[in-house]
Amino acid sequence: MTQRGNAGPICNLKFVTLLLALSSELPFLGAGVQLQDNGYNGLLIAINPQVPEKQNLISNIKEMITEASFYLFNATKRRVFFRNIKILIPATWKANNYSKVKQESYEKANVIVTDWYGAHGDEPYTLQHRGCGKEGKYIHFTSNFLLNDNLTAGYGSRGRVFVHEWAHLRWGVFDEYNNDKPFYINGQNQIKVTRCSSDITGIFVCEKGPCPQENCIISKLFKEGCTFIYNSTQSATASIMFMQSLSSVVEFCNASTHNQEAPNLQNQMCSLRSAWDVIIDSTDFHHSFPMNGTELPPPPTFSLVQAGVKVVCLVLDVSSKMAEADRLLQLQQAAEFYLMQIVEIHTFVGIASFDSKGEIRAHLHQINSDDDRKLLVSYLPTTVTAKAEVSICSGLKKGFEVVEKLNGKAYGSVMILVTSGDDKLIGNCLPTVLSSGSTIHSIALGSSAVPNLEELSHLTGGLKFFVPDISNSNSMIDAFSRISSGTGDIFQQRIQLESTGENVKPHHQLKNTVTMDNSVGSDTVFLVTWQTSGPPEIVLFDPDGRKYYTNNFITNLTFRTASLWIPGIAKAGHWTYTLNNTHHSLQALKVTVTSRASSSAVPPVTVEAFVERDSLHFPHAVMIYANVRKGFYPILNATVTATVEPETGDPVKLRLLDDGAGADVIKNDGIYSRYFFSFAVNGRYSLKVHVNHSPSITTLAHSNPGSHAMYVPGYTANGNIQMNAPRKSVGINEEEQKWGFSRVSSGGSFSVLGVPPGPHPDVFPPCKIIDLEAVKVEEEVTLSWTAPGEDFDQGQATSYEIRMSNSLQNIQDDFNNAILVNTSKLNPQHAGTREIFTFSPQIFTNGPEHQPNGENESHRIYVAIRAMDRNSLKSAISNIAQASLFIPPNSAPVPARDYLILKGVLTAMGLTGIICLIIVVTHCTLNRKKRADKKENGTKLL
Repeated sequence: MTQRGNAGPICNLKFVTLLLALSSELPFLGAGVQLQDNGYNGLLIAINPQVPEKQNLISNIKEMITEASFYLFNATKRRVFFRNIKILIPATWKANNYSKVKQESYEKANVIVTDWYGAHGDEPYTLQHRGCGKEGKYIHFTSNFLLNDNLTAGYGSRGRVFVHEWAHLRWGVFDEYNNDKPFYINGQNQIKVTRCSSDITGIFVCEKGPCPQENCIISKLFKEGCTFIYNSTQSATASIMFMQSLSSVVEFCNASTHNQEAPNLQNQMCSLRSAWDVIIDSTDFHHSFPMNGTELPPPPTFSLVQAGVKVVCLVLDVSSKMAEADRLLQLQQAAEFYLMQIVEIHTFVGIASFDSKGEIRAHLHQINSDDDRKLLVSYLPTTVTAKAEVSICSGLKKGFEVVEKLNGKAYGSVMILVTSGDDKLIGNCLPTVLSSGSTIHSIALGSSAVPNLEELSHLTGGLKFFVPDISNSNSMIDAFSRISSGTGDIFQQRIQLESTGENVKPHHQLKNTVTMDNSVGSDTVFLVTWQTSGPPEIVLFDPDGRKYYTNNFITNLTFRTASLWIPGIAKAGHWTYTLNNTHHSLQALKVTVTSRASSSAVPPVTVEAFVERDSLHFPHAVMIYANVRKGFYPILNATVTATVEPETGDPVKLRLLDDGAGADVIKNDGIYSRYFFSFAVNGRYSLKVHVNHSPSITTLAHSNPGSHAMYVPGYTANGNIQMNAPRKSVGINEEEQKWGFSRVSSGGSFSVLGVPPGPHPDVFPPCKIIDLEAVKVEEEVTLSWTAPGEDFDQGQATSYEIRMSNSLQNIQDDFNNAILVNTSKLNPQHAGTREIFTFSPQIFTNGPEHQPNGENESHRIYVAIRAMDRNSLKSAISNIAQASLFIPPNSAPVPARDYLILKGVLTAMGLTGIICLIIVVTHCTLNRKKRADKKENGTKLL
C-alpha cells in the first residue's frame, strides 16, 4: 500500500486550523443540528414531495415547534430550547417567496413529514438504530397528524409529542410504557401497571365499565376486554417518555421518580437508568448550564427553503494518475451511466476537469431528452494529461463557475468530485466551499487520493465513496448510482437491483439471476461493462423465456459499455444473464441492473446502507447498517450481505442481522446490523450491501419501527370514563410476492488508521450482551440472552461471568464485587444462538438476614453478565436484568387468587362430603337400631 507522506500531519494540522477558524459558519451549513448558548440551531424539517400543498401544514409545524421549545426548556430545567429551524418545502409546491436551498435536502432532514402510513396510521415515531444515549435517524410525522386536531386527544398536544420524540432522536432514551407488557409483578409480588412514574393513577376498566383489579387478572394474565384508564387529573409531574399527554407531566423521570421495575425499553436498553440520567449525561449538557433569571427564551425563528431546478456539475480528475489501474475507463463507464440513466430529467448538468489546473468541458445543459444526455456524454474526458500533480481547488473553482452561470450563485447545486490525486493545498479552498451553498459528493480512487478529501463532503453534507484498484470492483458505478436528487421522491429515483463483477477466464462465463419484483420494473436498464477489446457474448432471458443478445444492446466501444433498456414495465420474475468471455485473455466483466417504481401508488422496496462512523482508529470496530423497508414498513427475514473492499487485498463479505443482539439494537425493525473489524490495511474501505428476499417467508413487519409517542385510549374525569376514538390501524395492502426481490446499495466509504502491519494480536473482545432477561421459575431464576462471539458478534466466546446482587446500585457501580454465580457447567454457544441458564439464588433465600421483615419489603435480584474470549478479553457488562424472589408472608398476592378460590372450593367440597358421610352413617345406624327394636318387639309378642 502507498504510504502516507510526512507532509500529511502538517497538512492535516493546517486543515484543522482552518476548520477552527471557520467554526462559526459550521452550524448553518452541512454540520446538522448544533447547540450554541442553550439554543439548537439548524434543525431541518422536510416535507415529502408526495404531500399535497397545504399552507396550514406549515403554520401547524411552526406552532408545534414553538410550543415544544418552551416545554423542552422547562423540562430540561432551563437548559435548552429551539432557536432556529428550517422547513424544506418540496419542489412540487408552488413558489411562494421561499428562500433557495443551500445544502439542505430531504435525506439530511431530522424530521420528515409524509403521507405514507405505518401499521398504526398516524402514529408519530422516531427511528432509533443505535443504543442508549445514541442519536437516532429521524422523527416521522404524517401530514394528517399535523393537520387533524382530533388526534391530540389521544397523543396530547403536538408540542409535547415533539419533545417526546426529540428525546428519542437527540439523546437516545426509550419509551417507558409497553403495550406488549402492560403490567408486571413488583418486588412485593403485586400486579402493577407498566408506567413511569408509579405515582400516575387510574382505574381498571372491563367491558361493561369500571371494575376491581382482580376482575381483570386471571392467572397473571390480563383478561380480554380489560384495560387500564388513567385519571385526567394527576399530581405526578413525570414522565414525558411515558405519557406526555397528561397536563401535569412536565419533566422526565429522574433517579427519585424512575420506576426501575417496569418492563419497558428504557429499563432494558439503558440498564435501569432513568431518562433524565441518560439525558444529563449527553454531550449537549456537558457545557450547557441552566439559564439565569426567570424569563423564557425567545420563540424559535423559521426559515422556509425550497429547491429550484436541480443543478449538477461533474468535477473530474484527468491527471496522469488516472491512467493507472483503468481508473479513467471506470470513470467513463460510471459517468456515462449516470448521465444516460441516473440523473433525473430537467436537471441542469455541466462538466469540469482538472489536473494542476481546472478546465470547463461543458457548460450547463438541461436534460430534456436522450439527445441531451448523449451530448453531455460526448464531453466526458477520453484521455488523461501528462501532469501528475492535481489541484482540487482549481477543479472546484471551475465547477462553481459552471453552476453560477444559471443564477449567479451555487446555492443548492451538487458537485460530484472524482480524483485519485494527493493535493496538499486542498485546505486553501475550504472557505469558498463552505460559503458556496453547494453539496460536494466525493469519490476517491486508489490509495494515493488526498487523505482530507472526505472533509469537503462532511462539511457540505455530501456523500463519500472509495473505488479500490481492483479490476472486478463495480464500486465506481455503485457510487454514481447512489447519488440521487435528494428530493425524497423514491417513485422517481433509480433503484439498483444488481451489481456484480468477476474476472472471467478465456472461454468461461459469468452467469447470474436478477429478481424483478412487482414494485419495480419501469425504465429498467441492464448495463454490461468490460475491460479490453470488444464486448462479451451476452445472453439475457426474461421470465417468459424471451432472449436478448449482444446485438440487442446499445454498445459504446470507446467506453466499453453495452446497455439494454426494457420498454414499459419489465416482467416480474427471474431474469437470467450469461456473459461469455470469447477473448483469449482474462476479462473483468461487470453487470449493473437498475429500475424505477412500477406504480406511484405502491412504494418500492428500498435499502439504505451506512456506517456509524466513517473514520476510526484501530482497534475500534465499525458498525455497518442496512435499512430495508417498503415505504415505512420494515422488511423482515431478508438475507442482507455487506461487501467491504479495502485499498489492497480481497473483499470481505459479512452477513448482517436484524436479531436485536450485538450491533443490532432493536429486533425486527428492518435495520440489519453487524460489527466489522477485519482490517487488513490502513486507509479507505468501500461498502456495498446486497439484499435478497425469498417469497416463501414473512416480508413486512406489522408494526411501525422505532420508538413511539403513547396513544392514550381514554381518561377518567370526575368518576366518568371518557374514551378516545380507537387508534387508527392501517391494514397492510401487500400484493402476493411470487418472486421475492433483490436490491443493491452502496454504503459509501470509511477510513481506518492505526492498523498494525502483518498479523496483529487478538484485541477484539466479545460484544456486549444487550438482551439479557431474567424470569423467576419457582425457587430458581432462568436467564436468557443471545450469545456473543469470540470477537464481537463473530465466533464463539470461551466463558461467561454472571454476577447478582440485591442492590441495583451495587451491580451498576461495582460489578466485580457483586456475588458470582457458578457457571462451571455453562459453555458458550456460537454467536447468535439463544442461551438459557437456570440457577438458584440460595444466598438470598437462606439465612435470617435475607428473610422478609414485613409484607411490603422488596425482594428483587439484579443480574448482569459479561463474556470472555480465549485471551481473557472481556466484553462490556450487559444490560441489567431483574426478577422477584419470594412471596412475602402475611399477604394474599393477587396471582394466588385463583389458587385460593380453588382451595376454598375444594375445602367446601371436602366438608360437604364429610357431612354427607356423617348423615349416611347416622341414617344407617338408626335404621339398624330400628330393625333391632322391631325384632325385639316381635319376639316379646310371640
